Amino acid sequence: MATEKRQRDVAAGRLPPEDYRRNFSDVHPPLDRHQALVEADRCYFCDDAPCMQACPTSIDIPLFIRQIATGNPKGSAETIFKSNILGGICARVCPTETLCEEVCVRNLAEEKPVKIGLLQRYATDSLIDADVQIFQRAAPSGKRVAVVGAGPAGLACAHSLARAGHEVTIYDARPKAGGLNEFGIAAYKAPENFAQREVDYILGIGGIAIETGKELGQDLSLQQLRQDFDAVFLGLGLGAVNALGLGEEAVEGVEDAVVQIAELRQAEDLASLPVGRNVVVVGGGISGLSAAHFYRRARPDARVVILTGYGNFATAVSAVKLGATDYLAKPADADQVEAALLQATADMPPPPAFPMSAERVRWEHIQRVYEQCGRNMSETARRLRMHRRTLQRILAKHAPRD
Repeated sequence: MATEKRQRDVAAGRLPPEDYRRNFSDVHPPLDRHQALVEADRCYFCDDAPCMQACPTSIDIPLFIRQIATGNPKGSAETIFKSNILGGICARVCPTETLCEEVCVRNLAEEKPVKIGLLQRYATDSLIDADVQIFQRAAPSGKRVAVVGAGPAGLACAHSLARAGHEVTIYDARPKAGGLNEFGIAAYKAPENFAQREVDYILGIGGIAIETGKELGQDLSLQQLRQDFDAVFLGLGLGAVNALGLGEEAVEGVEDAVVQIAELRQAEDLASLPVGRNVVVVGGGISGLSAAHFYRRARPDARVVILTGYGNFATAVSAVKLGATDYLAKPADADQVEAALLQATADMPPPPAFPMSAERVRWEHIQRVYEQCGRNMSETARRLRMHRRTLQRILAKHAPRD
């Protein structure tokens, strides 16, 4: 008897409009003035500032928080923008729980860091929302610079050049400026068209022109740009995802996570996007997790399974959060947690400089999960705390003999 082909349960409009608005609203609502003052008052304003050392852009975090505490959000935003003109979007998407907030000394006293990311957002939004420019252009230098790529790197470079008095032209292959911020970040992390508002704020300094739909190698040549401009900056970042190499990827029902995130970001009506009932996400990185979040938010009853072979701490944490199959579902039982952790950390090569047995490598990674859940510094850690005793048992059971 011929096997009946299973019908794909993929359709748009799974939720009423109010559910779409709620599910894709701001994942971290902003602080109001009172909340910001209370949170800023928790900062110890450390002299050696481990949070500042952990910040990839070296923002003077104690200073900008002190400025908030003294009722000076404009000065606070200026401190942030001097180090990172894209401080607004970074306040929304930067993994502060593993950077500045992870090393906050408040963790030692309260197991709860200062909300540095939300305070940064409070400060930067105060200027962007009011469209107040704090930087002025220098006298015209007579120099012209071409910037290829209107993403974070290109925009930051163009702004610095404009401040120095140079004339800047940005070229980008896409129809809108913003790059990763506009096309590669999950919608619920930066809603309300914030990426474009930040672009407008950066361009507000003047002296910067943007030409979209211009692709290097197709509409532009590097040789011509070097002839027409005094200097050229290449800010090429957001690209395609890695192919699996299976030869069966260009078929119905298979989507590129980066393309899917871009379509979600650009959709005027979220209900128009089709969503499946059973979804498999290959890859446990940021793009994969963002895609998984979309399906769960667009269809709460969807069964989302993440497949990843990237055996590191993030994988082990994701395995605990997944609890075997369902993404961000109810906590798994002890056996499921153990099975997920052992699978995530199996056959991991030891670091070249530190020869270890396979048992030792696996145990070290599980130990890191255990330590993270004890510090309780993030949403991931809070989910992991419920597994603390289970992890203790797993550590004891699988302690290496070497």
